[in-house]
Amino acid sequence: MASSPQPSASLAHSALHDRKAALEERHQWLLKQIKRKRTELKNFVEQMRSVATEIFGRSAPAVEKMAEIDREIHGYFKDILTKRKLGKQTRKDICSIYRSLQDAGLISYQLDDDEDDISLDDLFSTPDGEERDREFGSNRPPCDEFGEGEESPQRDRENNAGDSRKIRQTFLRLAEIFHPDLVTDDDTRMNHTEIMKEINRAYKEGDLARLLEIERQHQVGESIDGSEDGLTRQCKILEQQNDLLATQYENLKRELRQVKRTPEGAMVSDYRKAKKHGFDLVSTMLKQVEASVKFGEEVRDFVRDFHQNKMTIQEFLRGPEVLRRKSMDMMEKLLEELLGEIII
Repeated sequence: MASSPQPSASLAHSALHDRKAALEERHQWLLKQIKRKRTELKNFVEQMRSVATEIFGRSAPAVEKMAEIDREIHGYFKDILTKRKLGKQTRKDICSIYRSLQDAGLISYQLDDDEDDISLDDLFSTPDGEERDREFGSNRPPCDEFGEGEESPQRDRENNAGDSRKIRQTFLRLAEIFHPDLVTDDDTRMNHTEIMKEINRAYKEGDLARLLEIERQHQVGESIDGSEDGLTRQCKILEQQNDLLATQYENLKRELRQVKRTPEGAMVSDYRKAKKHGFDLVSTMLKQVEASVKFGEEVRDFVRDFHQNKMTIQEFLRGPEVLRRKSMDMMEKLLEELLGEIII
């Protein structure tokens, strides 16, 4: 007695249902992950703005004071070097103190004596375009930072537009071949009608892979089956959708990583860690700014005393106490690093 093919067909049908269920499960998982990652990115960017606004608002008076002190110190040095009669070696020694204060970060760099004093607006201005990239370094990643095979959002949009054009071009090529009105034989017309139904479905669903497969089958002379069952097609559509969702998910993860790598992003990460341990990072940063103001006032008073002839050149060339402390701290830090390397 001949065996019935029904069990095999039943098993295949059951496998398709299992495949469709797995694809739908992944589809829902990807949608959930995209929503979660998009929310995470949005919250992180909002916190960046919030932290930056808080820091700027609380530190603005101290920063203004620092800028004012900085202008005063540069003004005193300019007067000393341009209005006093100084010997060649004395001038050289004074310039050495001036450079040391700049190198130590106690005052801003001012390489040209005729350069305009730095203003608070200059400190907080944001240069545009290439000027900003040269001056501060661009936060935009280079092209190769996306990694091999990864695309930027702009390139994704360009690729999507390219895919749409390719789908339409492939559809038009196939329509020229299989349009039923272009043949006279009844059997051929019926066959082309079924194939065109399949072509139209694939075109409406944006199924480029199916269109290319039909084109390939025609080129190699294979028979084209236009009767693909609905369950198989649903699986193919889900696969395509999942591929697009997976790409979107990877793009969101990459965008979040890039944001976190920026200086502002690192500041938010530090802010969160400090808050987790009960510290107020903004207050700590503000204290550092206020300490810098005190250092600046100490340097200003020191230079002003020499400017007003309240100290000798010998006393001045020893440098301000804050500069000596700074030098000692740097030496101690360097020594610790060297000893650490030796021990390791």
